[in-house]
Amino acid sequence: MLARCARLPGVITPCYDPNDMKLSTLRALVAAVEEGSLRGAARRMGLTQPALTKMIRELERELGTTLLARSTTGVMATAQGKVLVDSAVAADRELANAVNQIRQLSGDMTGDLTIGAVPLAVMLLIPETLRTFGREFPGIRLRVSEELYIAQLTRLRKGEVDVAIGPLPEGLPQGEFSAEPLMPISMVVVVRRGHALERARSLTELGDAKWVFTGTTAGAGYAKLMFEQNGLATPPVGALVNSTLGLISIIASGDFVGLLPLQIALHPMTAQYLTMVPTREGPLRATLASMARADAVLKPVVRHFISHLHRAAHQVVGGHAPLVGSVQADRLQIVQPLRRQV
Repeated sequence: MLARCARLPGVITPCYDPNDMKLSTLRALVAAVEEGSLRGAARRMGLTQPALTKMIRELERELGTTLLARSTTGVMATAQGKVLVDSAVAADRELANAVNQIRQLSGDMTGDLTIGAVPLAVMLLIPETLRTFGREFPGIRLRVSEELYIAQLTRLRKGEVDVAIGPLPEGLPQGEFSAEPLMPISMVVVVRRGHALERARSLTELGDAKWVFTGTTAGAGYAKLMFEQNGLATPPVGALVNSTLGLISIIASGDFVGLLPLQIALHPMTAQYLTMVPTREGPLRATLASMARADAVLKPVVRHFISHLHRAAHQVVGGHAPLVGSVQADRLQIVQPLRRQV
């Protein structure tokens, strides 16, 4: 309902009561922004285009602002619209999570679970976890997205993923997240086969090389952390990627240096293009962990999923599951200097 409220003496402006805001109207606005057109949004919502347009125009009138910028090519959110869309998406997600949690607490294990995992976890832990978890809880729909550099925990913080699996970041905020170590991992230096730097034996020799950094900014990433831990200046950033295939492709086709988890570097599909550089400093040691928001750990489905992750990690560490598939013996010999020198 549209109200009238005085903000300044003698000035009457539209005022909106948030209690009157309908979820269906907010979803219509979100659909319009995500689809980029009113026609696409109407189709997605199962409405006629005039009906959807009316809903959004009424919302704009009641809020006293323009939420969508309209053009001949479609629609996009205004600054005010983006604020409302972001809040609506978060509220809708939280509502769905609440409904799922209520059902699960009542013994009805159905709903969705979204996982963000680094490539190593996707390769080593996710297949076995999905097999055992899916067998025990067939009513849970699992979505897995690959995250190359997970230290920012941005998607976890926003609630876009329920569980993140990756190297445990330093300085993890106390109380905000719940983290459980799963297994130790090693990040090794790699270059393309035939690269002059494959004969390097220290990080100092690699300090001027062009490095491929992982993450969203050049100020973060495992390469930076590796050099800092050894008291060295951060090497120059040759490229910045957030894709496993992109990382491997760039290193394999140019004069770049990068870091890969040991098991991925040893994998036959990778090892035919890349070789490891056994630096005396050894690999970057880290701990692969599961991370969830502190409030999310209370969800039964999250607790059960993490329990299955631990089982999968135990199999890998205990040698009951294959690490890299079929790996040639000469590939494995490269690892021995790395292990002895740490």
